[in-house]
Amino acid sequence: MNERESSGERFAGEKDPSLPSSDVTTGAERAPHRSMFRAMGFDDEDLSSPMVGVANPAADITPCNVHLEDVADAAIDGIDDDGGMPIEFGTITISDAISMGTEGMKASLISREVIADSVELVAFGERMDALVTIGGCDKNLPGMMMAAIRSNLPSVFLYGGSIMPGQHEGRDVTIVQVFEGVGAYAEGSMEAEELDELERNACPGAGSCGGMFTANTMASISEALGMAPLGSASAPAEDPERYEVAERAGELALECVEEDRRPSDILSRKSFENAIALQTAIGGSTNGVLHLLALAAEADVDLSIEEFDEISRRTPKIADLQPGGAHVMNDLHEVGGVPIVIRRLLEADLFHGDAETVTGRTIEAELETLDLPDDDEIDAEFLYTVDEPKQPEGAIKILTGNLSPDGAVLKATGNDTFHHVGPARIFEHEEDAMAYVQDGDVESGDVIVIRNEGPKGGPGMREMLGVTAAVVGAGHEDDVALLTDGRFSGGTRGPMIGHVAPEAAVGGPIGLLEEGDEVTVDVPNRELSVALSKEELERRREGWEEPDPPYDGGVLAKFARDFGSAADGAVTNPALKRD
Repeated sequence: MNERESSGERFAGEKDPSLPSSDVTTGAERAPHRSMFRAMGFDDEDLSSPMVGVANPAADITPCNVHLEDVADAAIDGIDDDGGMPIEFGTITISDAISMGTEGMKASLISREVIADSVELVAFGERMDALVTIGGCDKNLPGMMMAAIRSNLPSVFLYGGSIMPGQHEGRDVTIVQVFEGVGAYAEGSMEAEELDELERNACPGAGSCGGMFTANTMASISEALGMAPLGSASAPAEDPERYEVAERAGELALECVEEDRRPSDILSRKSFENAIALQTAIGGSTNGVLHLLALAAEADVDLSIEEFDEISRRTPKIADLQPGGAHVMNDLHEVGGVPIVIRRLLEADLFHGDAETVTGRTIEAELETLDLPDDDEIDAEFLYTVDEPKQPEGAIKILTGNLSPDGAVLKATGNDTFHHVGPARIFEHEEDAMAYVQDGDVESGDVIVIRNEGPKGGPGMREMLGVTAAVVGAGHEDDVALLTDGRFSGGTRGPMIGHVAPEAAVGGPIGLLEEGDEVTVDVPNRELSVALSKEELERRREGWEEPDPPYDGGVLAKFARDFGSAADGAVTNPALKRD
């Protein structure tokens, strides 16, 4: 490493002894520690400056993260130029899209926990003064924010940006169209040559999946929470503006140190209500429910799954993006980004303008600093007003009933009035259900039930874009329901109900279902139920036996033991689990 040169004057002079890094940089007894830093090219000026950790999950595993080394370099420049001491360190990532539909997908949610734990450990062990946490693929984002909240160091969240859409037959496409193409090919309505062409054109470069899927949902939410500056989520991964955002994140981390501004000063109940309002208004991923519950638990904010439904009922859906619509994150960026949606919600009294942000300004004050187009200048067919919304209610629905006493989650991507009654088709694992769909056995009216895929039962609560996309691709978007104690990708569309709690592995009612049981999915009344009496369910419960753990050892066995309920965010932090 070359000798670092800093032009920053913000922290010139003697180091503040209250900074955690003074534990390893100050005093004669720390000469060995400073010697180690000098071996990496740090000088006296660096050692007298705040140490800002740059947590970077760059990897060649996924296009979501393949460019993050460059993003981190821009953040490092911002820190260095403003007088800080940037310390970059790595974390893991799992590619959800590549592991989707395989046993490897069980690692996805576990990676959220490992990322949070690893960043917390480095920040604690190396005595960091502040953090810039970078996220690319889906679980990076909540994992990084959880780590920042836990460490409670001055922190800025930085998104790596989304991929541009691909082009196929004159229309924008994303990875979701490829997954749905697999179902269409199995059904016989797509030729192998077209699927091959779709595969080759859907993902043209670096960045996270382009629709309002999980990564873009959580990036948008980071703005609503105040963990990232307004306007920072939507710039594409390979756009020069993404690197301006990154450099500003580095500078802002130093401002947070100077002002002693921490996550605990920013996050409040209002922050989380704002995040839910935004999630429901933009048609965000169901994974946002899981991750917001986990983030709220870390922040010691009392939040329940029922509150997502309460806020969704009063918050209209005003952005029509993929998977429900045809547009992607870059389209939103071109008309002003997430702040445009926030401004519309704020003007309708559906958003708390006095909630704090990482800049030290409130949401309302921060909006005033942005150069946004006036509403009457925005001509976007996918962006609606609160008075004339796409849907009168938000996209997130929480269903309860005798099949999901602790709640289940549905994202409405189409018909808000979906009501379905049909026979349960029971599958103990995702692979069995996928084979059923690909073999052409799905019948109109079916309720496909995939169980033992919950946080403990999977373990890891696999996302199931493969099977849900296959159902849609086979022409059953509107006449077949699917429910599971696992999860769905943010790219899933159709009447797919996930996070069914309690899960099968702990004796939840989904584990008591039998083939042919009559299941009701009633979205307007938020009902998920089976036509069985209390007595019959109790009789079946008495005969239920707890399944053997799916893994005997290793990381999967550990997390099968440690995960809490999806209804509480599937947390593993022992201080946060609820009885």
